[in-house]
Amino acid sequence: MSTYYVTRIEEPDFGCEGRPEGQEIKDKVYLKEEITKEETIIFMEDKLLYERDINEGMKVVIDGDGRLQKAEDRS
Repeated sequence: MSTYYVTRIEEPDFGCEGRPEGQEIKDKVYLKEEITKEETIIFMEDKLLYERDINEGMKVVIDGDGRLQKAEDRS
């Protein structure tokens, strides 16, 4: 399983309308593979990034559902 570093997280810009109620918000997450340095972009639910406390600069892995997990949280 590859390990990545989160290089940047971009949240969608909703302008003056603000965040839409009840709509799932996905952030654009830029990743760099630890060994090959290959860059990848994934989209992940904003709520899950907060719940999993994933921020720029962190070491992560992509789980079986295609979502990020902190690398040190793996079993």
